[in-house]
Amino acid sequence: MAENIKVIATNRKAGFEYYLLEKFEAGLALQGSEIKSIRAGQMSIVESYVDIENGKNAWLIEAHIAPYEQANRFNHDPKRKRRLLLHKKELRELWESVRQKGMTIVPTRVYLKDGRAKIEIALARGKKAYDKRATIAKRDQAREQEHESRIR
Repeated sequence: MAENIKVIATNRKAGFEYYLLEKFEAGLALQGSEIKSIRAGQMSIVESYVDIENGKNAWLIEAHIAPYEQANRFNHDPKRKRRLLLHKKELRELWESVRQKGMTIVPTRVYLKDGRAKIEIALARGKKAYDKRATIAKRDQAREQEHESRIR
């Protein structure tokens, strides 16, 4: 059975600013107007992050879901905290990892899987400035090689 996945939002900066160590899939607890906006592709996770509250609940913070136009007075707050739905074992593992120095949880993409909103989060370690320069150099070198192969 093929999975029906439609990517809504990606966080391309996450791969540049962090080493992505391990990825998890989580559900999102949403209001009705929020899921309608997500299905319309009106979501951004560029400046968002995940916070774990005492190892019990995970929250998506600073994610922007645009207000749904037809929802009138029943609309949602675009930047409210949203609960992530994870298994207890996954929450415990993330909590233990985040307590280490330099580890954080970064959302990498939001997608619809069989009609339900899911978010892919990654356990990440921050890169230093010289690591980012090395990433840029590798990317430029690969681009130049691709350009030379096209010329030949």
